[in-house]
Amino acid sequence: MPPHRLHGALSRRRFVTRLGTGALLTALSRPAHALVQSPEFPGPRGLVPPAPATNWSLSVGRRRITLDHKTLDAPCLNGTVPGPVLRWRQGDTVTLAVTNTLDEPTSIHWHGVRVPSAMDGVPGLSFDGIPPGETFTYRFRVHQSGTYWYHSHSGGQEQQGLYGAIVIDPATPDPNACERDYVILLSEWTDVSPRDIVSNLKMQDDYYVFRQRTAASFPREAREKGALAALKDRLAWSRMNMAATDIADVSGAIYTYILNGHAPDMNWTGLFHPGERVRLRFINGSSMTMFDVRIPGLEMLVVQADGNDVEPVPIDEFRIGVAETYDVIVQPKDARAYAIFAQSEDRTGFARGTLAPRAGMAPDLPPMDPRPVRTMVDMGMGDMKPGDGMPEMDGASPAHAHADMHAMDMPGMDMSGMDMRHDGQGSVAHPLEVDDPGPPPIGVENQNVAMMPIDRTGSPGDGLEDNGRRVLNYRQLRATRPGADPRPPSREIIMHLTGNMNRYIWGFNGRKFSESGPIRLRRGERVRFTLINDTMMEHPIHLHGLWSELENGQGAYAPYKHTIICQPGSKLSYLVTADVPGRWAFHCHLMYHMDLGMFRTVLVS
Repeated sequence: MPPHRLHGALSRRRFVTRLGTGALLTALSRPAHALVQSPEFPGPRGLVPPAPATNWSLSVGRRRITLDHKTLDAPCLNGTVPGPVLRWRQGDTVTLAVTNTLDEPTSIHWHGVRVPSAMDGVPGLSFDGIPPGETFTYRFRVHQSGTYWYHSHSGGQEQQGLYGAIVIDPATPDPNACERDYVILLSEWTDVSPRDIVSNLKMQDDYYVFRQRTAASFPREAREKGALAALKDRLAWSRMNMAATDIADVSGAIYTYILNGHAPDMNWTGLFHPGERVRLRFINGSSMTMFDVRIPGLEMLVVQADGNDVEPVPIDEFRIGVAETYDVIVQPKDARAYAIFAQSEDRTGFARGTLAPRAGMAPDLPPMDPRPVRTMVDMGMGDMKPGDGMPEMDGASPAHAHADMHAMDMPGMDMSGMDMRHDGQGSVAHPLEVDDPGPPPIGVENQNVAMMPIDRTGSPGDGLEDNGRRVLNYRQLRATRPGADPRPPSREIIMHLTGNMNRYIWGFNGRKFSESGPIRLRRGERVRFTLINDTMMEHPIHLHGLWSELENGQGAYAPYKHTIICQPGSKLSYLVTADVPGRWAFHCHLMYHMDLGMFRTVLVS
């Protein structure tokens, strides 16, 4: 179990009474710059405060909140879910005094913000946590700008409401300044305790998955791909003892998907005047849910990813992984209501909001898309079709087959000391030390090995291919300026993302956290992390404290990210400069994957 989970007990209480809810829509009728938001009064949720502040007094406590008939004594910051939007300025030194009024330890992690290790907020790793009744003062200089967020790293508090947005103004004028500026924070709400969710998943991995393929759905599949191919596909998944409909571990069966703390029937509204440019700062603050976001009738211009400016990309839709952020600009021309529609990847529910010229307007909502269905690509079998020589999946065969494929990458050539990665201008070769544990064996802690993992950075993700809309993919992200460190990596660290759904165990390289030592980096060194996803699920991987420069074909203009979705059956890489010493967390940001073992410590010294 990761160190930050050793602190604090989880509440098992459930509440079934309903509490009235309200939204300050009268305040929303004024332009964003006319509203005053302070640490003491957070103002309407979703509005960016009118000015940055350097001194913050924040209190973690519980408040009884009801959303969608689900009542919870939620741990939250300054009494709201989400907590207040914190606005800072690049170059300032901020001081945040966090007082814990809970009866259990707590913490705040500043996600994606470059801070000294002691200020990172991971109990048991970078500090001791904040005991009940005590105050911890975070103090650090703000080196960056953009959209980020904060959340607890203690005992499931993140899922229950302890999170919020951070907006950091650039030191120089913002090239994408807009007349309106809103945070759109997506998350989940449930009255089921984290401990109960883990217990249920341990007992039955598909406990919350009620939309399995049935005999009734077979005729449609037969029409789409042919009866024989459809039958072979089902037999293949049956032999693997897996479900092609296993998209999300926790679903809308217990989650209500919320936007800025509003359930779908509450209709959060951001106002505009026709012709205005509106900046929407999307944050996925959920625990387990990927969202697919679109605003029917409006083109979105992506201008920032994970807090960093990118060359503008016009799109109709994008997938946002857990903990990612995207800034988009829209410019509504008509005086009508537009739906901000964020459906869960498994299509079991949605969050929604509205952009409108006046409060009280409600647009029509689009229907949800068909649910995705996993394929052999998601199992790491490349373009292999069911029945096309696919090995049996009932023992060690996948691992052996993967080992054979791994050895046959370049027959007769030892490539272990060369880097032939294309940099956008030509191939380069230089000595490269490779830390490759090889494919982990099939066993209790690893259910599958990707035999032919592929680069999926050009794919928008399962369920979004060829849907008739322009959907963002990682290859489209291009930084607006070259990276700060032009050096090639001297070392490559290969990490397999592994797990056993039947036992609900997760890890790196076939081992959970309790069985793994730290990843050691020398201060100042330049390394490449390569991720191979041996599982059939997406994993948003987050490295604390250091930037991850995604190798997506943009060469020197690779985008800087703090969280990277590694798609099922895929292989991707990113560069890291170990420029800040300390102990840093490295984990999947799906909360229950992290809790159940997909967590490591990175030690920079």
